[in-house]
Amino acid sequence: MKMMMENGKVTDNHKLLTSLDGTWTYIVKMWMDPSGKPQESKGVATRKSVMGGRFVIMDVAGKFQMPGADGKMKEMEFKGQGIEGYDNAKKKFVGTWMDNMGTGIMNSEGDYDPATKTFTFMSKYTMAPGMDTPIREVVKLTDKDHMTFEWYESHGGPEMKTMEINYTRKK
Repeated sequence: MKMMMENGKVTDNHKLLTSLDGTWTYIVKMWMDPSGKPQESKGVATRKSVMGGRFVIMDVAGKFQMPGADGKMKEMEFKGQGIEGYDNAKKKFVGTWMDNMGTGIMNSEGDYDPATKTFTFMSKYTMAPGMDTPIREVVKLTDKDHMTFEWYESHGGPEMKTMEINYTRKK
């Protein structure tokens, strides 16, 4: 019981995550072809602490261009939700992600480097049946009002950056 109580305590790692609470605007760049020009879109992310500061829920909303069934580009509504926390028992930052573009829930684990103010998460995402893609996520806390998220994928070859999101906290 004592160990369970210790593992349930809010630590500085939890406080680090809750320090990012608030509303953030973002600009996302996505590369469908790593040698091509990225597609850009904008949106809003709202981060809110829950469970006494043990977890943070991030709700994301935006719009972006995607090819429709006819192959022509059209504007799509994007909704996503992530949950982040620090697992005292595992000694790891943990996260989940889901959005309206799929039916899977991605789970990730990672560490924080205070010297570089950088989180690095590892996960796998199943983009299609039998197609598990290793993912590396890097979140850099530039300052209290700016952060950058980078998404790297490996499809059996060298890792490629396929997404970058630049966040700015709304005043």
